[in-house]
Amino acid sequence: MPGLPRRVIDSHHHFLDTRPEGNATSFQAFLATQLNDECYYLPSQYAKDVVQPLQKKGVEMVASVHVECMPDDGVQEAVWVDSLASSAKENFTVQAIVGSCDLASPSVNEELIELVSSTPRLRGVRWIVDCVGHFETNTATHVATTRHDGIDYLRGSHGPNTFDGQVLPAFEHGFSLLAQHNLSFDLQCAPVQLLEAAKLCARHPKVSVCIDHLGKPRTILGLDTPGNNSIDTVVAPDEAELQVWRTGMKAMAAIPNVCVKLSMLGYAIPGWIKTLQRRKVLKSLVRETLEMFGPQRCMIAWNYWKNDAVSDSDFLSEVGPSPVEYLEFICECLEGYSEEDRDAVFYGTAKRFYRITI
Repeated sequence: MPGLPRRVIDSHHHFLDTRPEGNATSFQAFLATQLNDECYYLPSQYAKDVVQPLQKKGVEMVASVHVECMPDDGVQEAVWVDSLASSAKENFTVQAIVGSCDLASPSVNEELIELVSSTPRLRGVRWIVDCVGHFETNTATHVATTRHDGIDYLRGSHGPNTFDGQVLPAFEHGFSLLAQHNLSFDLQCAPVQLLEAAKLCARHPKVSVCIDHLGKPRTILGLDTPGNNSIDTVVAPDEAELQVWRTGMKAMAAIPNVCVKLSMLGYAIPGWIKTLQRRKVLKSLVRETLEMFGPQRCMIAWNYWKNDAVSDSDFLSEVGPSPVEYLEFICECLEGYSEEDRDAVFYGTAKRFYRITI
């Protein structure tokens, strides 16, 4: 198997600071309450956790992309991330910022103008839309959707179980404005929303879109429990969940302006590093994604904001791969691909998509 790449771009990570002197926002403060922790993650920690371990293996982190972390004010967060450059100095890797903006807002155009003018690093927008009901009653729904009371922006929900299959007009209007401002969109949604997302992307081919976290197939081998992760236990994949994900991802892959991030893999298979069986199934999932989109539309991301386990599985497991172990796994998934293809996944796709000039 080929060795580790010489250079990488991390296309997705987060900084936050919920301490009294920090840049806390209400959703980040909620997160800190849930974790019973002040919950801060800054460039020095990212350098210690991700950048330096890779350097020791001869891998240079040439740039990274900061993705919004559910701020109350997207402009304030973007300005704050920019401000970290002066104090972090050599530890600051961020060359592109994906900011926060509710695209369904009545004042979305004005908000986008302000966001673009807040920092020269701004490249795109994310507004988390993965939603299959209300957060309190369905754990597959992201906490961020409590900001809009569980309304499904992609499938037209007007309350619990009222999906009409239509993208909210206000959201589509805001989405269409991204092209005017030369901004991309990071799409974080549930697999059941991918078909409607594909229709939206097809209607707006000038908006570049990147699917976050492999399209978020969830626990396809069950939860990370002793009964599931025993070395002697063989668990059949959830074919129904996989079929929904596969159908949606194929629809997205058919659209040339769509890319995908190979990230947060432990959400698909929590505790995948524990057994060869779970690792094998996850590898097949990553390989399938690579085949659907092609390496030129896939990019690696570490998703760090706390530790190995949380960054990998979003609280679905207490273990996760180290940044080096994760890179080694993606190298394993790329076995048989050319150097050009490998370089696209590790560096080139993110550089092109986020217009990183290095």
